[in-house]
Amino acid sequence: MIHAFLPPRAVVREVGLRDGLQSIARVLPTERKLEWIRDAHAAGQREIEVGSFVPARLLPQLADTAELLAYAKTLPGLFASVLVPNFKGAERAIEGGADLMVVPLSASHAHSLANLRKTPDEVVAEVGRIRAARDAAGSKTLIDGGVGTAFGCTLQGHVDPDEVLRLMQALLDAGADRVSLADTVGYADPAMVRSLFERALRIAGDRLWCGHFHDTRGMGLANAYAALEVGITRFDACLAGIGGCPHAPGASGNVDTEDLVFMLESMGVATGVDLPKLLDLRRRVAGWLEGETLQGTVWRAGFPKTFTATEGVAA
Repeated sequence: MIHAFLPPRAVVREVGLRDGLQSIARVLPTERKLEWIRDAHAAGQREIEVGSFVPARLLPQLADTAELLAYAKTLPGLFASVLVPNFKGAERAIEGGADLMVVPLSASHAHSLANLRKTPDEVVAEVGRIRAARDAAGSKTLIDGGVGTAFGCTLQGHVDPDEVLRLMQALLDAGADRVSLADTVGYADPAMVRSLFERALRIAGDRLWCGHFHDTRGMGLANAYAALEVGITRFDACLAGIGGCPHAPGASGNVDTEDLVFMLESMGVATGVDLPKLLDLRRRVAGWLEGETLQGTVWRAGFPKTFTATEGVAA
């Protein structure tokens, strides 16, 4: 049954190949990552962040992003995104034909300097240069200004919501096509999420692209639900809840993909994802990452007898 106050469908973007693997020391072989992309697509996921154009010396785990992007572009209906921490990364995303490039901006000045070695306003200026280069190249790659540490920071502590919204508006003014809000370190609660996303929607409207929640203190699903209630219909998630942030001490992984899909489908919100196929992929990823800390509950408990998915796999 569809609840009157919830949207009929939502998109769950898989970010495990980037946000998940960047925090795991081992380097997953490229052929395994290609298998991950292939089978996530076969399970109905139509948006995948395949990696980040960051120098290989800094994150060797993501050194094969160009190859992964090229493969993702061959899969029908797959919207492939990459994270670009700087102008050079954006040039590679444009060259590779990414559908979307996420330019991260930390609302926390301390986290911004630790993670990007730039102030937030310097990142805004760089987005302007990226937009100019994108347009000059005739590229269709969308620019998403991803505002991280939007609810607090392990380095700085409190982050003023007014500053978050100022930076979000500045990103749009600089040329970002979309903006997103991220709880990078898991400080948010549902009331905070509802308040900030309501205000952000009044500024950005349908250009507010995505909610990105970490499950550091077990509130990832509750926060996603709060965002859903106010009209957000796209969420980042990591298979098996892997990940964290190298410059956010104590941060754990994103909300678990399987658990988020299960919650949405249970409430009648269609995702187009085949959960049994997704759980089979999770089982294999767990084998590839043996010894790493994995999250999630649906894979342990299974489906209740009352569970019925809303529809089939996305076309």
